Amino acid sequence: MGAARPCRLAERCVDLSVTKIDVAPCGETGGAAQATERWIRSFSRRKGRTLSPRQSSLLAEALQNRSIEVDRPLDVSALRRLFPEGVQDIWLEIGFGGGEHLVWQAEHNPRVGIVGAEPYLNGVVSAMDALISRGLAGRVRFHADDVLALLRGLPPECLSRAFMLFPDPWPKKRHRERRLFSAHLLDKLAPLLRPGAEFRFASDIDDYAEAAIEAVRAHPAFDIAHVFATANRDVLPDWPVTRYEEKARREGRGATFLVLQRAG
Repeated sequence: MGAARPCRLAERCVDLSVTKIDVAPCGETGGAAQATERWIRSFSRRKGRTLSPRQSSLLAEALQNRSIEVDRPLDVSALRRLFPEGVQDIWLEIGFGGGEHLVWQAEHNPRVGIVGAEPYLNGVVSAMDALISRGLAGRVRFHADDVLALLRGLPPECLSRAFMLFPDPWPKKRHRERRLFSAHLLDKLAPLLRPGAEFRFASDIDDYAEAAIEAVRAHPAFDIAHVFATANRDVLPDWPVTRYEEKARREGRGATFLVLQRAG
């Protein structure tokens, strides 16, 4: 571990805007005063290479027929209707990148429905392609935008597991407030997780992992169940290696893995 990975940021046209979003309390569907929330955008690009006609078709399928609409807060029954009848648990992956972890989890957990949040549209296309080829698309719903709108639209205690793996590192000190894992994120996620639910996080950037551990230790809604490094990552066999972890290994960096548990 050590130097941050430059190639995930160098090619991007970075928008350092601050987003202001009108939000209502969780579960509120209208009729109450709205509050304006300051949310610093944590992702840096929406699109990569130009999509081919086939890729454009996959993106349209994901956004039109496989998306989760959160313009109004959902209740539990509305959320469950988005998934096949056999789904018993709903999981969330925040920032699924190219989708390899999301697809692996969908393939190995047939009674789980997964909500995937990823603003990078080329990543949504890659995930949709893999899901369709494996016959798994019916158990996944996409939110292809900033995750805040999704978190404020989901019903309380609807999730039994969540993931955030190798998020954008924002290595420069002046950009670190843009790191997505924070006390603010934990505040938003905690009410959505059932008591005892897991939240898994990984980073190959030392100071990001250290800051994450500090944030969790200070948060009353979460306990740290496990902390381990690359050398011991086989402790959880249902945590597959992703392309970003492989890239970190090639560049000589290990990673830190956290398993958090929702207290209560």
